[in-house]
Amino acid sequence: MPCCEALPACAPQPAARGRAHAALRVLLALALLLAAGVAGAHKASDSYLQINAAPGQLDVRWDIALRDLDVALDLDSDADGKLTWGEVRAAWPRIEGYALRRLSIDGCPLASVGRGLERRNDGAYAVLLLRSACTLPTGTPRISYGLFADVDPTHRGIAKVQRAGQEVALSVLEPTAALAGAAATPASAAEAARGIARSSSTAFSWADAPARATSADRRWEFLLEGVRHILTGYDHVLFLLCLLLPSVMRRVPPIWQPVERLGQAVWPVVGIVSAFTVAHSITLGLAALKLVSLTPAFIEPAIAATIVLAALDNLLPIFPVRRVVVTFFFGLIHGFGFAGVLAELNLPRADFAWALLQFNLGLEVGQLVIVALATSVLFGLRRWHGYPKFVIGAGSMVALAIGVAWLVERIGNVSILPF
Repeated sequence: MPCCEALPACAPQPAARGRAHAALRVLLALALLLAAGVAGAHKASDSYLQINAAPGQLDVRWDIALRDLDVALDLDSDADGKLTWGEVRAAWPRIEGYALRRLSIDGCPLASVGRGLERRNDGAYAVLLLRSACTLPTGTPRISYGLFADVDPTHRGIAKVQRAGQEVALSVLEPTAALAGAAATPASAAEAARGIARSSSTAFSWADAPARATSADRRWEFLLEGVRHILTGYDHVLFLLCLLLPSVMRRVPPIWQPVERLGQAVWPVVGIVSAFTVAHSITLGLAALKLVSLTPAFIEPAIAATIVLAALDNLLPIFPVRRVVVTFFFGLIHGFGFAGVLAELNLPRADFAWALLQFNLGLEVGQLVIVALATSVLFGLRRWHGYPKFVIGAGSMVALAIGVAWLVERIGNVSILPF
């Protein structure tokens, strides 16, 4: 059958042009909404609280990412885009004051007994060592948490509570309004040294938001944390979208053709999502258990590279194997990017297994939401004549550009994009 475009009778009718313009407006609106959502945001941040409660004494270790503190306090005094030890050391009084005004544990007065820096999987962290001559009441401690509530609504505190002879309690802290906490009390060098030594052997503790959560709520907190991490992990979301763009089309060189039935799009998507799920679950577990450890200097650029390669494959096939195989391999890389939340908690094995299961289920729930919405929209647009050019072509070019920018940022430690 001759190409429709060669026949005058097949010229686009007004109704068809109207549908095409409507589809283009929908795509533009979605792109603007996505840009508005990410332009002012960054990768979801977490701080880690370790609280060890004993009769007459409360020890707290609080690890806070320097990148988040820089956003809140502008630690980079010379504005050269790099934080030095001198800048952090000069800002310690401000860091302690800012943090302690945003933490309250059952009203116990917390005094600073030590400080330091520690490099973790996702960057450098300020370590605050706090102590109180206070006995926590029995039951779940009432902890009010307001860190970064004024600058980052996506921030969470990840914590566990350790009491002698009791099970570790875990929870996730959502920041609320800043608290009227007292400033840190100075401590002698000897006290600081004792605090550091003690803190190195204490377990991480938990704190709960001002309004106490029920035990049922706390039981599923890491599932919700998994959902949050996938939905706010823009690099993971962009990678998934790159894989989904051609899912409602078939490549019949040199053109794309729309699939006829939804099932023809769903089954390839199921294969891709399953491969990604199995792969990132494997490396998430291995990395969180610290059985396999790869430096963020490799993992973060590698995740950006997977976006670049997936976008390139949409534009010009570059992989000699089926896409599901490529997705599995790339999913192994993305799994390391998910592992930081649980790897830092040093949980007992039983608690770790439950938290890992919840977190992974949360990742899958969030992932399914993304896939279901994207596939539904793409299936509805598949017959638009501009789909290959604007959705697959232009969409992949945008993803390619973002992926390259992230790759340069993560290799060169520079800032190009606002997200």
